[in-house]
Amino acid sequence: MTSVAIIGGGPGGYEAALVARQLGADVTLIHSTGLGGSAVLTD
Repeated sequence: MTSVAIIGGGPGGYEAALVARQLGADVTLIHSTGLGGSAVLTD
């Protein structure tokens, strides 16, 4: 199993985590605050 660590949970990191997971990787997303940025809807 491939493991991926992504530093930064902004729009790019969030998308990278989604794609890596869809491809079967175990994903760890490292970010100091909430996920996403102003372009990610949470509702």
